[in-house]
Amino acid sequence: MNQKLLLTLFISACLFVACGDKDREKQLDAREQAIAKQETDFAAKAADYQSLIKMRDSLRSKKPDTLALQQWPEGIPGNWNGKTLCRESDCTDYVVGDQRSDTWVFEGDSTGIFMKVINKDKILRVYNAQVDSTEIRLHYKTDSTATRQVDISVVLNRAGNDLMKGSQTISVNNSCTAKFSVELTRNSNP
Repeated sequence: MNQKLLLTLFISACLFVACGDKDREKQLDAREQAIAKQETDFAAKAADYQSLIKMRDSLRSKKPDTLALQQWPEGIPGNWNGKTLCRESDCTDYVVGDQRSDTWVFEGDSTGIFMKVINKDKILRVYNAQVDSTEIRLHYKTDSTATRQVDISVVLNRAGNDLMKGSQTISVNNSCTAKFSVELTRNSNP
């Protein structure tokens, strides 16, 4: 009888310990998932950091006399009144007919040329710029750590001294695209 009682107590103790192990196992799984997410986030930031280091090193390796400073053609730098009109969209954020008005500021410095979109004295985004004799190409892309990946391309052509026209394409999370017509008029208040 003593052996049966001892065996019953032993089995009961094992079952009691096993129940506690399941709770610990759930806690460990949750911790492992949190650590895996942190590792993924850190890896993305490390990749961005390495990319910036490579860019810095490539800029440092160029001799100052070989750097060609790119500048906007005459008549482009400064403030422009921008109107965009959605012409086509399969995104929920953009509806055909949506119209937006912002200030587009074409600037440059020792790092190159760029364009800022400003709305109510707040910079919305800064575009990288390329210009040739026929068109201006602007590009903006969120960094890899952003939860919403946005890629915007703009192509502009001069339609006169105080007018530029073109198109804008916005891609969100590589799952939808919206296309806009763009019209810029020179801002008379610089």
